[in-house]
Amino acid sequence: MNFEKRLLEGDKRACARLISMFEMGNSEAIDIIKRLYKHTGKAHVIGITGPPGGGKSTLTDKLVKELRKRGKKVGIIAIDPTSPFTGGAILGDRVRMQDLATDPGVFIRSMGTRGSLGGLSKATYGAVKILDIFGVDYIFIETVGVGQSEVDIVKIADTVVMIMVPGLGDDIQAIKAGIMEIGDIFAVNKSDLDGADRTALEIEMMLKFGENEGWKPPVLKVSAFNNTGIDDLLEKIIEHKKYMLNSCEFDRRRLANAKLEVLKLVEEKLMAMVLKKTSTGDYLNSLSKKIAEREIDPYTASDKIITMLGE
Repeated sequence: MNFEKRLLEGDKRACARLISMFEMGNSEAIDIIKRLYKHTGKAHVIGITGPPGGGKSTLTDKLVKELRKRGKKVGIIAIDPTSPFTGGAILGDRVRMQDLATDPGVFIRSMGTRGSLGGLSKATYGAVKILDIFGVDYIFIETVGVGQSEVDIVKIADTVVMIMVPGLGDDIQAIKAGIMEIGDIFAVNKSDLDGADRTALEIEMMLKFGENEGWKPPVLKVSAFNNTGIDDLLEKIIEHKKYMLNSCEFDRRRLANAKLEVLKLVEEKLMAMVLKKTSTGDYLNSLSKKIAEREIDPYTASDKIITMLGE
């Protein structure tokens, strides 16, 4: 059977194979995505982010199980830290979702960060498109952890769920810049622990400082371990998508994300061209040496490289 036909018919092996090909930079994988791109855009992409140890994997597991009860097909991209020895994903998240791996309506893929500072693997964008073509209704992207660079999740997700836990204290203040602004929904996990009410209140107070017209990010108390509040959280995710569609915010966000992705791809290709051109005759090292010795400034050097690209 034709490979592309298998993918469109929901063949898991075809999906896994194409993602692997894309991760390896196989040009055939890109050609297949180009031909099947018209089949993308249907899945609701949900980003799950938050501090390490916040229970992101367990919460994702419970949300997916609830969606499966509703007959939805789900894809999960778990961004794991990259092994310093093999360069591959450590697969911690996949181990925690073992029982989902045998569900025919769930596709799980672990990906290493491979040095990506934004918390997203470079192949994540391709994997999202492939899962969309594969025919899932929801795609969950679970990030490594939280940090100032983790805001990258908003460049690909339709809905961002920020997971918090009790006892963060001053840490909430430390991560609020840039991070608090990206959450569409805040979930205080492990809400059976002391300090859950206080944490939820602190988040609500911080959100009020930056309150704008439109969607007001809700703050929910949940416990993935005890399976409480999962239904409410899922309803808020669905409600957020409805709000986005009704307010045209959905199209606006996807347009902005498409623009960012195109610019990122152009940037990568230009960088590859620069490195290829300047490697001839050790041109880049020669320019760098002149800059270091103050014979030339970096601005003039960059102008020379741009001129070279046009030749």
